[in-house]
Amino acid sequence: MTISRRSLLISGTALAALSTTACATLGRSQPAASAPPPLASAAPPPPIELIVLGRMGYGPRPGDSVRVAALGLAAYVDEQLSPPHGDDPMTAQRLRSATLPIAYEAEGDYPDTDEQRPLRTLDQQPAELWQLTDDNVPYAEWVRPLDEIRAAAWIRAAHSPWQLRELLVEFWHDHFNVNADHDDSQIIAAWPSYDQMIRRNCLGNFRTFLEEVATSPAMLYYLNNASSQASPANENYARELFELHTLGAMHYLNERYQSWRDVPGALAGRAEGFIDDDVYEAARAFTGWTVADGSDTYEGLVFPNTGAFYYYDGWHDPYQKRVLAVELPPHSPPMADGRNVLDLLAAHPGTARHLCHKLCRRLVADDPPLALVEQAAATWLANQQAPDQIAQTLRVILLSPEFVATWGQKVKRPFDLAISFLRAVDAEVTPNADLFSLMGERGYNQFGWPAPNGHPDMAGYWLSSQIMLGRWNTLLDLCSDWLGAARIDLLGQMPQGSLSAHQIVAFWGERLLGQPLPMPLSEQLVAFMAQGGDPDQPPQRVEDGDEHDLPDRLISLVTVIGMLPAFQYR
Repeated sequence: MTISRRSLLISGTALAALSTTACATLGRSQPAASAPPPLASAAPPPPIELIVLGRMGYGPRPGDSVRVAALGLAAYVDEQLSPPHGDDPMTAQRLRSATLPIAYEAEGDYPDTDEQRPLRTLDQQPAELWQLTDDNVPYAEWVRPLDEIRAAAWIRAAHSPWQLRELLVEFWHDHFNVNADHDDSQIIAAWPSYDQMIRRNCLGNFRTFLEEVATSPAMLYYLNNASSQASPANENYARELFELHTLGAMHYLNERYQSWRDVPGALAGRAEGFIDDDVYEAARAFTGWTVADGSDTYEGLVFPNTGAFYYYDGWHDPYQKRVLAVELPPHSPPMADGRNVLDLLAAHPGTARHLCHKLCRRLVADDPPLALVEQAAATWLANQQAPDQIAQTLRVILLSPEFVATWGQKVKRPFDLAISFLRAVDAEVTPNADLFSLMGERGYNQFGWPAPNGHPDMAGYWLSSQIMLGRWNTLLDLCSDWLGAARIDLLGQMPQGSLSAHQIVAFWGERLLGQPLPMPLSEQLVAFMAQGGDPDQPPQRVEDGDEHDLPDRLISLVTVIGMLPAFQYR
């Protein structure tokens, strides 16, 4: 079913009901960033299988909840923690069939182009895309890999059965955030390989993950380490490595201690936190970690021009360094200084606490229970050498009582909300540039968040009055033919036979929320569907194209249900 923007009209009674039911709970004011959302006390929780599907992924498609209920939580968790390599066959076929338009006038060696092009770059390496960094490449060709990875992320999140992996790929993209819209043309050429790397490591070993991020051309360009040389080293990557990727700002102790000797635990070689000197010394350790981009050196060497990671010893600072109170000897083997820093940070208890707090915040609550964070951190540290360290830690979180008991303490971010709605209405997702632009207007800059910290994961940011109206309009837009981002057949999904207005409202309430709709909203929506007729009889169709025709009423019905707090939270 497709529908125009004009016909996406909600009746006055339904909108009034929404105002009294949803707005009062969801958008009355912007909560403090550290405060949990108010839903937990305002609505009963759905069945446990819906909680699991909505928190371990992006919500159920029809039939998913029955399957999870039959499997049980532990079996479903273990299944999701062990996905196969690559996409499932049906998702892989969708990716092969997907296209995005590309059009531009002839420019340089590029002829006039206007076509629907398949997603060709998803599995490509920088060497295969490095020609896009040339100055004469049309803009549409240069940005194409970024748009294709965005489209693939929507298709996978909406259709893949490996929902936990898709949620974690989004989580790690935020944690190791790189703004692919950055001015550096090299980042986009390296973007498919960066996404591949995150997908490959999202459930694996963090130390392995950390080095793959450190040597990825996208990160090397984004945080300027590609140009970092001795005297002086560029500090951007080292700063974010400490403050965001590992220990976290909570372990930044420079305001209290000016000398490394004064940091608690330092004299025993186990510094509890870091100061600016640690950042400066770590930056020296990563000099020479760069990209084979054809650069000239003062020594007359010309780098290869492949876009791959490249270590150049001539740029490295070889002298003694001290990081977290540990001495790094001078003239160490190639890359040893940087790898020693990664070893120290990956093994630090502060990194375990910081990462586990972020994982619990994503999966459990904005302010997760401290005991759960500590339990997860202990598992993280106990499995530092395990190839599935992240998966083992996640199992502790996902099988904890807190995981299901805290339902309603996380608000869906715009991407979560859009995908959960599309899955609930069994949509076939057809992403496009208008969809990407729309999400940017809603505050979700997919792979384009401007700061290194990634999209916020706290309710306060996403429930501001400025963002709320956009949240609701997103659901209407997803159903429209002007956006063209999905194919939705609401009439075809309902049981065969003539359903009354009561039955239609009950069907879609159960589909989206997993439980009956609250009163008086249910009665108002029944009246809206009946349009003055008998609510116990099938709704009558009116003139085709009228905003109150049955297909359009169904769109209004499901979007109103999607606007309720019980659907907006997880």
